[in-house]
Amino acid sequence: MADRQYILRFSRTERALHWIHAAAFFLLLASGLALYLPTLVAAVGRRPLVRAVHVDVAIAWVAALIAVTLVGDRRSLRRTVADLDLFDEEDRKMLRCRRFRAGRFNAGQKINAAITAALALLFAFSGSLLWLGERDTLRFANTVLLHDGLTYFSLVILVGHLYLAVLHPATRHSLRGMTIGTVREDWAREHHPRWPALDREPAEPS
Repeated sequence: MADRQYILRFSRTERALHWIHAAAFFLLLASGLALYLPTLVAAVGRRPLVRAVHVDVAIAWVAALIAVTLVGDRRSLRRTVADLDLFDEEDRKMLRCRRFRAGRFNAGQKINAAITAALALLFAFSGSLLWLGERDTLRFANTVLLHDGLTYFSLVILVGHLYLAVLHPATRHSLRGMTIGTVREDWAREHHPRWPALDREPAEPS
């Protein structure tokens, strides 16, 4: 174990954005369920407080993401966005269940990132409409249905994400990249052989 080489996968800025997003999601999910499910509403007993927490966490989530993006390593963020945006023939091979050689991200990870970003925008949009609607400022039909539907869909995505990151033997090592920042070079060469960083100097184990 001691002589294994490691390679940097995610910068501190990227990891901060991921964990801010994850923490906010779980807080919003918990407070949202407390508002939505009658049994939880009765158990909590303080609906106005829970609603205030839900709104405040949403505002803090957006503010924190913007702040980290502004003061963090924007170069690493631009590189990651470019890597995620590139969908090539190897990615299409993966979707067709054929042998493929992934780059820094495989097709599934790219699709997951796109869905996560879309859900975040739609949650922010529908949540803002609900907040304005409570103040009789602006009302749109079916906003509650949209917000609830996004919640159910995001739960499915979350379960799959947690399974691959925590339980699946072939992929759970990737969680180290999002916690410590580095992954084993041999793991990276097996799962992401076209990742250009593999040709650079390996990082020291963290």
